[in-house]
Amino acid sequence: MKTTAHLAWKSLTNRKATAILTILTVAISVILLMGVERIRTQAKSSFANTISSTDLIVGARSGSVNLLLYSVFRIGNATANIDWKSFEEFSQERSVEWAIPISLGDSHKGFRVMGTNQDYFSYFRYGKKQPLEFSQGKPFESLFETVIGSDVAKELGYKVGSEIIIAHGISDVAFSRHDNIPFKVVGIFEPTGTPVDKTVHVSLQAIEAIHVGWESGANLGNNPDAESLKEREFHPKQITAFMLGLKSKIHTFALQRKINTYRKEPLSAILPGIALHELWGMMSVAEKALMAVSGFVVVAGLLGMLSSLLTSLQERRREMAILRAMGARPRHIFILLISEASVLTFVGIVTGVLGMYFLLAIAQPIIQQLYGVNVELSMISAYEWMLLGLVQLAGIIIGFIPAFSAYRQSLADGMTIRI
Repeated sequence: MKTTAHLAWKSLTNRKATAILTILTVAISVILLMGVERIRTQAKSSFANTISSTDLIVGARSGSVNLLLYSVFRIGNATANIDWKSFEEFSQERSVEWAIPISLGDSHKGFRVMGTNQDYFSYFRYGKKQPLEFSQGKPFESLFETVIGSDVAKELGYKVGSEIIIAHGISDVAFSRHDNIPFKVVGIFEPTGTPVDKTVHVSLQAIEAIHVGWESGANLGNNPDAESLKEREFHPKQITAFMLGLKSKIHTFALQRKINTYRKEPLSAILPGIALHELWGMMSVAEKALMAVSGFVVVAGLLGMLSSLLTSLQERRREMAILRAMGARPRHIFILLISEASVLTFVGIVTGVLGMYFLLAIAQPIIQQLYGVNVELSMISAYEWMLLGLVQLAGIIIGFIPAFSAYRQSLADGMTIRI
């Protein structure tokens, strides 16, 4: 008698339509399960890699998550600005190695504009302590020069030498634009997979210069041109936040406490890692809900396979009887049905994994562009192997139900079944 595995394969090929539909059902559930897990872990990794080597982020008094979101991820707005003198005082602390000021509030065609200084190019790190690198050009030097992220350049078709107009506030509309002061693109960053890619960078002095003639967000009509502004000296009065890098981690909590109890103005100093952990804690409910939905889809797929096997079993009772008549023992029939369920599940898993990689390859640039999350097409992780193993085990267990039913069918019952 032919081997059980060979019989299982021949049996499935004789029922191609049913087998293919069952495989697709399992594959779709695996695609959803693996896709959700992959995007979830990659999103965490991408968020965690957004900022590196920064010990403290300081902003106006607010919640740590809100401060992290607007200062690092450019999401939302600050509750208030910080006085420049406060920044100077803390940047000169003995324990501080470097300080990067940040000024937010303006935009360009949907992209946030950030004012900063030369220390940003020298000390800002992302990922695994990776520095910012230029694909074209150099850092800004004069008043109305700008450095843009890779996504800004790609989406708007800019290159070194292009001129851009910055708008006042988040909404880039005609009446809010600083039309009298064009900025020249002098540098474009290499892609980082972080909000840097979607940011227009200018100097703090430029932020002060473009707001001459503006009051409380309104244009008063007295707007000097770029040439006359270049002849004047500008000094920052306020900023949105600043980042600190310390000479030793041991000073972190002492300086954090000093900033949080600062009497001259209400400030908050946060540790980026702890704030990020708090952010993910807030999102854990959504994470668990997504994984639960994925799990139910897998269960639905396996129940569909069970329904298919049970339905076909009633049609195959004569086939089982013939196998018994040819010398197959009840355990052979039992193993045959389990083998079929195992093969269907295995092929469904393989199809699902291949489908997941195919869909992620298509969706990768879209997810990167819309959400700034870099989904890597990496090898299957140990946790993902465990999930696939559980799906395969569940498929085998599902196969026990029709197998046990077939095991109990007697030879006489199979031979005398009505057609």
